[in-house]
Amino acid sequence: MTPTARVELKRDLGPWAAATIVVGTVIGSGIFLVPHDMILRVGTPGRLFVVWIFGGLLTLAGALSYAELAAAVPEAGGEYAYLREAYGPVWGFLYSWTQMWVAKSGSIATLATGFFYYLANFFPALDGVFFRVPLPVGPHGAPLEFRWGQLLAIALIGMLAWLNYFGVKLGGEVQVAVTATKVVLIAAVIVAGLGFGSPHAAAPASSAAPLTAAGFFAALVAALWAYDGWNNVAMVASEVRDPQRNLPRSLIGGTLAVIVIYLLANVAYFRVLSPLEVGTSPRVAGEMMRRILGAPGAGGVSIAAMISIFAALNGSILGGSRVPYAAARQGYFFRALGSVGEKHHTPGISILALCAWSALLVLTGTYRQLFTYVIFASWILYGMATAAVIVLRRKRPDLERPYRTLGYPIVPVLFVLVSGIFIGSTLWDSPRESIMGIILILLGLPFYAYWSRRRKAFRGGSTSGGDMEPQV
Repeated sequence: MTPTARVELKRDLGPWAAATIVVGTVIGSGIFLVPHDMILRVGTPGRLFVVWIFGGLLTLAGALSYAELAAAVPEAGGEYAYLREAYGPVWGFLYSWTQMWVAKSGSIATLATGFFYYLANFFPALDGVFFRVPLPVGPHGAPLEFRWGQLLAIALIGMLAWLNYFGVKLGGEVQVAVTATKVVLIAAVIVAGLGFGSPHAAAPASSAAPLTAAGFFAALVAALWAYDGWNNVAMVASEVRDPQRNLPRSLIGGTLAVIVIYLLANVAYFRVLSPLEVGTSPRVAGEMMRRILGAPGAGGVSIAAMISIFAALNGSILGGSRVPYAAARQGYFFRALGSVGEKHHTPGISILALCAWSALLVLTGTYRQLFTYVIFASWILYGMATAAVIVLRRKRPDLERPYRTLGYPIVPVLFVLVSGIFIGSTLWDSPRESIMGIILILLGLPFYAYWSRRRKAFRGGSTSGGDMEPQV
């Protein structure tokens, strides 16, 4: 089959599906857990809400900037396309390399494992070890243990890979249904806390230590993890109907909806639980519902969390699989990953490859450490992608821009500046993890050089863009 005759992706995702990719992917397990970590870092609810609002506004600034990029460059891969257009193909490749091997695959592994952890509340046997490798190859040099729940997590990844393989429309419909369900359940938790739970007893005068920059940014890391995933809809831009209109709406509207949900949930938590109780309750939402409805309430939160994680996992597979596909489509990754099935019009090989690697990370038990390593370098790429709004305004003034960033250039500049401060703070507080993150990214350079040479050879020495298929 010649390149011009290749099967293409279909624009089968409507506005609701696009919006639920944002909401459904962002709201995972974070809203049920991170208030505990945040209050330990900042000390008081008032400071915690400042961090939530600051993180939300930072995320909104990114969404406003990405909205212009997504409408102007509605291609598969999201940041891959933006970085490629603004800075050259090497940066797009490094982004796809990171997403495939660590960032997105690590996120999928984390979500699937979180699902089994919550299910283990009902079936404790899932946490049992069925095989142990007596060598120091597990997390932190411990023996590598395989648990029954890991097999369930792998089966869940496999099921969603199968579902998304058979059509983006089917994956989008599942995303709409599951996201709507989890929003209703989270709304029920919020209503229970605000309307039925008894306010906690008045706490003594606060003696919290002064807020430090390190504490603020540590809490911000937790908040940004809870907000992470808003950019996933940009990865499926080539499959969204009327992308110039629907992509900006889904990015901005979805992000605003998440901010409101998160703030209301925290108001409910701190109405029922004191700051001390939040700080001593790793599962904050479960503890609040236990206070209101007893054990059934806590069990209901576990069910809500599993549904929430399921939607986030589906959205991560749906969006994340388009990044290696986009790189392969232009000759910078394994050729097979750039293929589209004739019957279902999905990047089936890319979906299966990403999910297979994610399943392996579930088994190794090291995905959390890998994901920690790459946060630093990923935020460098996020900052660069947002700065691409400014770069492309200068580099490609002819580019059609159906939507222009609200508050330009202040909004993208603020996002980039705060990203820089965040990156610097992370480097200062966690130099080992930060340096390892950079190393993991740079490991892609030799592979980029190889695929770049193959690409040039296939095109007879041409370096122009466009879809192509080198024999890799």
